Amino acid sequence: MGLELFLAGLVVLALFIMFSAVKVVGQGYEFTVERFGRYTKTIKPGLHLITPFVDRIGQRMNMMEQVLDIPAQEVITRDNAQVTTDAVAFIQVMDAAAAAYEVHNLTRAISNLSMTNIRTVIGSLDLDEVLSNRDDINERLLRVIDAATQPWGIKVTRVEIKDLEPPADITEAMARQMKAERLKRAEILTAEGEKQSAILRAEGEKQSTVLEAEGRKEAAFRDAEAREREAEAEAKATQVVSDAIAAGDVQAINYFVAQDYVKAFEKLAISPQQKTLILPADMSALIGTIAGVGEIARETFGKERPARPNGSVPPTAQ
Repeated sequence: MGLELFLAGLVVLALFIMFSAVKVVGQGYEFTVERFGRYTKTIKPGLHLITPFVDRIGQRMNMMEQVLDIPAQEVITRDNAQVTTDAVAFIQVMDAAAAAYEVHNLTRAISNLSMTNIRTVIGSLDLDEVLSNRDDINERLLRVIDAATQPWGIKVTRVEIKDLEPPADITEAMARQMKAERLKRAEILTAEGEKQSAILRAEGEKQSTVLEAEGRKEAAFRDAEAREREAEAEAKATQVVSDAIAAGDVQAINYFVAQDYVKAFEKLAISPQQKTLILPADMSALIGTIAGVGEIARETFGKERPARPNGSVPPTAQ
């Protein structure tokens, strides 16, 4: 009976020693090994043997990337505006021994360090810069916090500001400012549209004026050409009549008399004050005068009379 109890005790002791010596580390974790309370080594994922009763597992460190929430806090900006902000940090343990023995309560230390640097970074900026330069703030926080946690064996991969909440009165003032800015832009766009419209109208009027001036120039040129031709014809007629008078043709004198007679009668007929038209007593004299003018014109501008279709020459009016 005593031997059986002894053997049973040996089996239990052997099992205890075996379980104390064999350690299994899961994937994504690393364990520190301490001998008589002193760090000796770090064991990685897998099956490991340690010395029973001498070595023991010190800290079980998570080597995977972790998300650390930074509590919300009130921060005063450079222009004395108070904002409430919180953040999130992504960290990863790179050195299990340093993370286990270089700092006590790792997550609290990183959280307090992040809050302190958030106050420092945001406090150095104006409110408008804080609200518009969030990426720059994140970059500065990442650089500072990562450098500060390197002695702890920690790699900070990202730091992101989650919320930035100004006070209610500042939010209301910002809303009014945004509304005023949008109204200003709308008025500027309206003014630009009116400016472009005025420019286009002025350009159209300019082109219209140019075309009208060119039209008047062309018309004046045509009128001048017509007057020139009329003057040439008048000069030629005067020359022909002068030659006829010089040759002793008295009838040529009637050309100028008949011409002035017809013009005077025309003015008398179209006068706006003329309500009653008085015809000459001898109407046949006017007709004869016109016929005389026509005869003189034929003698002046056409020495040869046009032939009829049958080749005969029309008789001369007597």
